[in-house]
Amino acid sequence: MVLHLVSRWPVWLFRWQAAYTPGASVQQKTWAGMSRAAPWGIVGTSPLVCRHSSSTSSRAPEVVLTHKRYPVQRLPFSVVSEEDLAAFERMVPGRVVTDPEQLEASNVDWLRTVRGCSKVLLRPRTSEEVSRILRYCHERNLAVNPQGGNTGMVGGSVPVFDEIILSTALMNQVISFHDVSGILVCQAGCVLEELSQHVEQRDFIMPLDLGAKGSCHIGGNLATNAGGLRFLRYGSLHGNVLGLEVVLADGTILSGLTSLRKDNTGYDLKQLFIGSEGTLGVITAVSISCPPKPKAVNVAFLGCPGFAEVLQTFSSCKAMLGEILSAFEFMDAECMQLVGHHLQLASPVQESPFYVLIETSGSRAEHDAEKLSSFLEQVLGSGLVTDGTLATDQRKIKALWALRERITEALSLDGYVYKYDVSLPVERLYGLVTELRARVGPRAKHVVGYGHLGDGNLHLNVTAEAFSESLLGDLEPYVYEWTAGQQGSVSAEHGVGFRKKDILGYSKPPEALQLMQQLKALLDPKGILNPYKTLPSRA
Repeated sequence: MVLHLVSRWPVWLFRWQAAYTPGASVQQKTWAGMSRAAPWGIVGTSPLVCRHSSSTSSRAPEVVLTHKRYPVQRLPFSVVSEEDLAAFERMVPGRVVTDPEQLEASNVDWLRTVRGCSKVLLRPRTSEEVSRILRYCHERNLAVNPQGGNTGMVGGSVPVFDEIILSTALMNQVISFHDVSGILVCQAGCVLEELSQHVEQRDFIMPLDLGAKGSCHIGGNLATNAGGLRFLRYGSLHGNVLGLEVVLADGTILSGLTSLRKDNTGYDLKQLFIGSEGTLGVITAVSISCPPKPKAVNVAFLGCPGFAEVLQTFSSCKAMLGEILSAFEFMDAECMQLVGHHLQLASPVQESPFYVLIETSGSRAEHDAEKLSSFLEQVLGSGLVTDGTLATDQRKIKALWALRERITEALSLDGYVYKYDVSLPVERLYGLVTELRARVGPRAKHVVGYGHLGDGNLHLNVTAEAFSESLLGDLEPYVYEWTAGQQGSVSAEHGVGFRKKDILGYSKPPEALQLMQQLKALLDPKGILNPYKTLPSRA
């Protein structure tokens, strides 16, 4: 690489050969801003708190009960009785929680936007215990809310009314790992970060990486078909999962923990449960393929003069970096202004209308350096990129990733936030942001766009001084109609849960919704599994 082409790049970052650290990897934050919310968004109220903690601040206001905030009516399920509690105690002795203080955290989502009023939480350790619980609940017509790490964004992991909370927290055992094939078999309650550490010690990585990895469970990741930061390189969980063990609503254990990469015998049933959000069955164990751990990781942070240049940079990136490209993230100038203003994070490059973060992961540092050098010279020389900086060791890589990962935190400190997570054709990805800015005008403090450009995933956020019904009326259903008009999806990676179930029709035709309802009726005829979620009230 010719140094004068990148003369503005900080010397402390521009140390390609000297600063290279074998095996460096991007470590995602496991912290999130604690916030309270009015309907449809979040308002930041306190500094960062560790996501490992399940307790809420004593100063945080109480979250309004979901059934009082939203127009939803309880279905005719049975109410838990003393006899039921005694039966549960026989099934999972010492692991039946009824203390209201202990139940508080499990009744509220981490965004503090929805709250249930469950009176009992069960903590099984095995799929056989889950089977006994669900068989009993099916016979008694008791509704059940499966729950993993409770890190969901759409209210899918907490009760709406008094559903029994079925926690997978104690189902946290690694069953096996094969050092040659890289196939991991584990229970659903394993925390993603702990699984990452387990396989990294054996020179593999998980195909999934999330900001919430210190708290989220692999079972919950599967149930929501979580996307994350490695999606561009390793694809979705639909492709990485080899087998599942699932307990159906009537207690039947569907055992399919195969480690085969190829199995063309009949319907691929596991795909039904990935992304079903606990409405078709409770995932209790998984067999998943883990890729080898990269030996060389590099991150470039670049400034672009326009979104057209961002798209052209992405095209060049795919063509020139090929198999080592592992992430391509983008953010607009307002995002950078917010992280600078609220978090005092300085931009390492000159002010630009757009910024991109590119990560490469490969097996040989010299090979990756040569590819990156050619790519950066090309985009700088052609004017697609006006400025940039490069990091090759873990500390500096984390510093660059923080500029992208902490945007959510900065937004929460800016006021009330209306949050949208949509998929769009990449060439139209930023059009929604531009049109929405013109639509809402000065009534919004900021309208920002950022996200996983490589996946066509836009995180659209609108901030205001306070919640406004008038502003909400300008945002919805406009955002969903605009997205549908581009053949996009109203939920890219956050799922549907409780809060998006009635907008599913913007992304799915009536025939698809009807088939989903039929599948639900077939696998869960009494509707006891995670009711009020995922499917619209009227299909």
